[in-house]
Amino acid sequence: MTRAPLRVLFVTHAFPRQAGDAAGAFVLALARAVQREGVEVEVLTPAAPGLAASDTIEGIRVRRYRYAPSAWETLAYTGTMAEQVSGSLRGKLALALMLWRGRRAVGAAVRAWRPHLVHAHWWFPSGMMGGGHGVPMIITSHGSDIRLARGARARTLFQRVARQSAGMYAVSGWLARMAREALGGRSVETAPMPAATALFTPPAPDAHEKDRMLFVGRLNAQKGLADLLQAMARARRAWTLDVVGEGPDAEALRRRAESLGVADRITWLGHLPQSELPALYARSAALIIPSTEEGLGLVGVEAALCETPVIAYASGGLTDVVRDGATGWLIPTGDVAALAHAVDGVVERPTKARAYGAAARVRALATFSPEAVGTRYRAAYDAALEGR
Repeated sequence: MTRAPLRVLFVTHAFPRQAGDAAGAFVLALARAVQREGVEVEVLTPAAPGLAASDTIEGIRVRRYRYAPSAWETLAYTGTMAEQVSGSLRGKLALALMLWRGRRAVGAAVRAWRPHLVHAHWWFPSGMMGGGHGVPMIITSHGSDIRLARGARARTLFQRVARQSAGMYAVSGWLARMAREALGGRSVETAPMPAATALFTPPAPDAHEKDRMLFVGRLNAQKGLADLLQAMARARRAWTLDVVGEGPDAEALRRRAESLGVADRITWLGHLPQSELPALYARSAALIIPSTEEGLGLVGVEAALCETPVIAYASGGLTDVVRDGATGWLIPTGDVAALAHAVDGVVERPTKARAYGAAARVRALATFSPEAVGTRYRAAYDAALEGR
C-alpha cells in the first residue's frame, strides 16, 4: 500500500556537523531510514563556530539557528552541555538563549516549511522548543534527558513537556520504564535508533584476535574504563586493550593504568571517526562496555554487526543490546572480578566467542537495522497524526 508522503521537522542539539561526524550520527541515520519510508525530513539544530547556516548532509537538509554571540555557541555537538551549564554563568545564559531562540526558530520553520509533525530528540532541550506550534510533536529520549528528570523540579518540567506531545518514545526498554515512572505511568514506548548496517559488516574469517579487546566510549566515570583497567590487572591472561575515546578523565586513567602495571598492554587511540571503527571491531575478540546506566549502548550494536561479541555490565539499555549467554556476557555492575573472568573466558574459548558474535549479528539486524527502525518510526508518525 502506498502511503502519503510526510514532512517531519527534526529538532535536536546533536547532529553531524559534516558527513562522517560522530555527533548525533544516530539521528542522521534515523532521518535517512524514515526517508525511505516516504518521509521528508528537515533538521533544525543550533549554530556553532565554523558551521554554515544551512547545509545538506547525506541528502538531509539542515538548518542551524543562532542563539548567542559566536564565542558562546559551544553547547551543542560535543557532549559537554551539562558541564558548561553547571560550571559557569556564561553557560547558563547560553542555555537560556538557546531555549528562547530555539523555540522561535521552530516556530519560523513550521510557518515556512509547513511540516506535518515535529520530532524532538531529547525532551530537554528540544522538547521544550518543539511543542505548541500548531502541529503534533513526538519526543524520543536518548538517555541524558531521562536521567535529568530524576530531580523533582526537572520531573515537573518533564511532565509539562510530555503533555504537549502526541507520543513519547525512548531508545531502550530501561529508559522507557524510567520515563513512565517519572510521568506517573503515561505510555512511553521503546523505539531504538538505527545502526549503520552498511558500514558495520562481518569481518574476514579469523580476523578476530583472541587476546585483543576493545573499549569505545567517552573517558569519564560513567563509561567505566577505570573498572576495566582494574580487571586487566586481576586477569589471568595478559590480553591487550585498544581504547577509543576522549574525555575529562583521560589523564587520570592513563596514570591509573601505569600504577596498575597494565599501561604497556593498552593502546590509546583517542577520538576516531566512525569510518575507522569497523576495522577495530573486526580485529577484536570482544567489545567491553563497563558502563552504568547507558541509555542504549549503540557501540554494542555496531560491534554485534561486525560479529564481535560484547561483555557489558547488566545496566541500563545494555540489557536490550546483549543477550547473556547467547550474544555476549552481562556482568553484575561493578563486579571487577567477574569482568576479568569474562574477558579471560573469551581468550580461552575463542570458538564460543565467535559463535556468540555470529548470533549477535542476527539479532542486531532484526532489531536495529534501518529498515526495522524506519518502519517503526513511520508507524509512530502515522499514529500521532491520527491521534492514537
